[in-house]
Amino acid sequence: MLYQLSYVGARLANASATTAGCLDASTAAIGHHRAVSSDERAPTFDLQSHSTRSDGSLEPAGVVAAAAAAGVQLLALTDHDTVAGVDEALAAAAEHAITLVPAVEISTVDELGEDFHVLGYGIDHENPVLGARLAEWRADRAARIDRMAAALDELGLPPDRTEIETRRAAGLPVGRPHLAAAAIAANRERLRADGLDETSAFLEAYLCSGGAAYGRRTIPTVPDAIATIHRAGGVAVWAHPFWDVDSDDDARTALERFSAAGMDGVEAFYTTHDGAQTRLLCDHAERLGLLTTGSADFHGPQHKRFSRFRAFELHGRQPRLGPIGSVGGPRPQR
Repeated sequence: MLYQLSYVGARLANASATTAGCLDASTAAIGHHRAVSSDERAPTFDLQSHSTRSDGSLEPAGVVAAAAAAGVQLLALTDHDTVAGVDEALAAAAEHAITLVPAVEISTVDELGEDFHVLGYGIDHENPVLGARLAEWRADRAARIDRMAAALDELGLPPDRTEIETRRAAGLPVGRPHLAAAAIAANRERLRADGLDETSAFLEAYLCSGGAAYGRRTIPTVPDAIATIHRAGGVAVWAHPFWDVDSDDDARTALERFSAAGMDGVEAFYTTHDGAQTRLLCDHAERLGLLTTGSADFHGPQHKRFSRFRAFELHGRQPRLGPIGSVGGPRPQR
């Protein structure tokens, strides 16, 4: 089932969603998507997942099948800076009788750091403005990867560029996980001796802020991403805040700033968020009239950290999915 959400409708839903404890009328929609599973305590929505179209290991249809097998009833495929897998995922969702929200995860830059992620839900994934902006941002991302690959060359860790160029030729995004895998493939023995022959470890050592081969993105900003999502009829949500910032104060301040720029919600429920972080985000979102979503950020069954659907906690709070959790209307006019 295709969700298409209007920006105006989302903001109106936010403005009326003021019930204490992150509870509002969208709870009824969440209840509609509940399913009998082996763990009734786990949420049956999961609003962030990734396929081979970005940095996941399963094809889009495989992601949907895995979600359905895990008891997910409301799913979003949120590949990085691309909507290339949405049509395949929608078809698979119909086969598995679960609801799929057309979505995207946009990588942005911010004054507090790089790679702040903004999720766009209920987008018209065929919107030409969205397509053009994503293509522009993928090009910037690819140029950054080239700069970091050159830095690895200088460090004596030249990556095997075969897979990177294959993805690029297919029009697929190329990100740091792909570069890390390429460097490991070409230098496995040396990296194994240093304990860096695993993607996450290599990323942290070389390709994250402070790493010897690290390079910054230049575009887009968070407001750029929000405006593009709204132009495509979607709802903009700040993904996994405590992945991006360390302190409670930074999370609150950034959320206020993003809300002022038009952000519609925050991913308060996340697989690495603890109870205190979840409650802080829920409480602050309530004060700002924002939606609260959640996910386990599935990347594939073999991923070291993000391998299971529904692997996140609500910590006693109820999500506010607003229009994301209710049947959408017709496709907006372009």
